[in-house]
Order: sequence, then C-alpha cells, then structure tokens
Amino acid sequence: MLAVRSSFIFVLLIGIVAGVVVHWGFRRSSAPSQQFTGGRRAEITSALVGGPGAFAGFHVAALIFTAGEPTALFLGAIVEAVQVLWGWRAFRL
Repeated sequence: MLAVRSSFIFVLLIGIVAGVVVHWGFRRSSAPSQQFTGGRRAEITSALVGGPGAFAGFHVAALIFTAGEPTALFLGAIVEAVQVLWGWRAFRL
C-alpha cells in the first residue's frame, strides 16, 4: 500500500491535471472574453474544483473496493474528478 503522504500528493495532482485538461479540452469562452477577464482565472478555478472531485472519487472507490487496490482507488479519483468538473462546467450559474 502506498504511504499516506504520497497518496495525498498523487490524488491532488490527479485533480489539478484533470482540471487543466478539462479546461483546455472544453473551452467555451471566446478570445475577447479571455483577453478582458484573464484566461488564467478559469484555468485555476478548474484545477481547484478538480482537487475535491479527485479526493471524493478516491474515498468512494475506497468504500466500494474494500481490498484497497491502489489502481482502483486512483482510477476512481480520475473518474470522479472528471465528473465533478463536467458538472461544474455544465451547471455553473
């Protein structure tokens, strides 16, 4: 089993990377809005939203897969981070 500290860092990185990938993959805003509002804000927000999604997915996978296989836990983190980011971008008010 992975150490707690390395698992924490790895799940955090999963959330950040998922946030950046989803931001660049599903960009909706136009070039002028990026220029006037600053394009980095949305990218940072996506990375910050991906982090909690990854942690939620990691812990839900830990509840489902009681054997604690690290691959399943990190796969759950990836899937949940993408779902949370999709929901954030789809239902943002």
